Amino acid sequence: MPQVDTTEIQYTRQKTFYGIGVCDSIAFEFPISLEDLLMHLGRSFRLLIFVALAALPGFAAAHLPSAKPDAVGLSQERLDRIRTLVKKHIDAGEISGAVMLVARKGQIAYLDVQGTMDVDSKKPMARDSVFRMASMTKPVIGTSIMMLLEEGKLRLTDPISRFIPEFKNQQTAIQQGPGAPGAAGARGNVTPNFYTVPAVRDITIKDLSTHTSGLSSGPMGQSVVAKEGRRRPEDTLATYLPRVARSPLEFQPGARWMYSASDGFDVLARVVEVAAEMPLNQFLKQRIFGPLEMTETSHWPSDAQMPRLVTAYTLTGGKMVKNENSMSMSSKIYFAGGGGLVSTADDYAKFAQMLANGGELNGKRLLSPRTVKLMSSIHIPASLPGRTAGEGFGLSVRVIEDAINGNHRVSDGSFGWSGAYGTHFWVDPKEEIVAVMMIQTPIREMRPEFENAVMQAIIK
Repeated sequence: MPQVDTTEIQYTRQKTFYGIGVCDSIAFEFPISLEDLLMHLGRSFRLLIFVALAALPGFAAAHLPSAKPDAVGLSQERLDRIRTLVKKHIDAGEISGAVMLVARKGQIAYLDVQGTMDVDSKKPMARDSVFRMASMTKPVIGTSIMMLLEEGKLRLTDPISRFIPEFKNQQTAIQQGPGAPGAAGARGNVTPNFYTVPAVRDITIKDLSTHTSGLSSGPMGQSVVAKEGRRRPEDTLATYLPRVARSPLEFQPGARWMYSASDGFDVLARVVEVAAEMPLNQFLKQRIFGPLEMTETSHWPSDAQMPRLVTAYTLTGGKMVKNENSMSMSSKIYFAGGGGLVSTADDYAKFAQMLANGGELNGKRLLSPRTVKLMSSIHIPASLPGRTAGEGFGLSVRVIEDAINGNHRVSDGSFGWSGAYGTHFWVDPKEEIVAVMMIQTPIREMRPEFENAVMQAIIK
């Protein structure tokens, strides 16, 4: 019989028992009420259940392996400051709850689950609660592009028109003056008066990956979709993006950095579909989520996940208000690249750890170390107009170029990204740190607070 380790047990504040075992190098977790455990299960029977579960075909690792903080050079006492900062924001009425995860050297050293999934129902937050990842979808698309780059199916310098012909010979907007009253862009921005000139060149995969394309980056660049209407319920990437191509670029390609919140990476998602010759959701499942055992990650919550989906909120007048349009990025037919994935803290930590490991996790290699280095290198320096002090930009991820100049606590070379609903992650190659923050209210100040709380906990 395989050896099963049941020495590591957590008892959470929601009175849920978690048994964590290892069988033939497969880690797993399942919740059961403490009362039922005491009534029905003795130690020997529990071992049998662990062994039986591990023997099931396709049984997936629930999360990364764990370690005590001091075993990986972290202070438990100092890590507990993460719990304090989360409680501060819960008590202030800014977030309903959070799941915070910190791993070092490939092992989870800290996991904090606090608060509720929904303020009204007071349903307790859980480790396997499901969150809208929003723009933390982008690094997953960036990884997909890197995989196809390795296979020779595309190049960073390829024009997008090679894959989507409608993007050939685009126009660039030139502002004439302030916008007329009421001339609102696609996101409520006032559209200035402008004329167009031919773009100096077609936008490329690298332009989109680094947010230097000018595509849908501002009100002029969204002017056509503002008039014709954005995504429709029946749209797919193939039907919607040709409309995007008719909008002028906000600036000449490569001239500056300006965030393309959705359309830029939706175009990259379509490039993946064309280059891989399969729908994006199939590519992600077969090439990324399947190998990494990210069973909780997709573009739409399953029926089993819906009860675990955390309510999304906005802050209005200092009070939390339910976001009634919180699933607008997700779809069962439009597989967005700019946002739309749902996931759990443990699932996304596997993806981040794969990047931290140089493209590999649990014997499954998605990328070579050199390709991960390419992805996480500074392609756009902090000095380019539009960038933030101390922060360069890589291929789908921000990269810390000068932590001191940018007043950052994470190390130079750290990379990651955030989501519009409050999620945040980063990988620190120097300190071998992976950190994931899962909340569903956009509280920007929690990002540097979390980064500080993690970095001050490193003692070796």
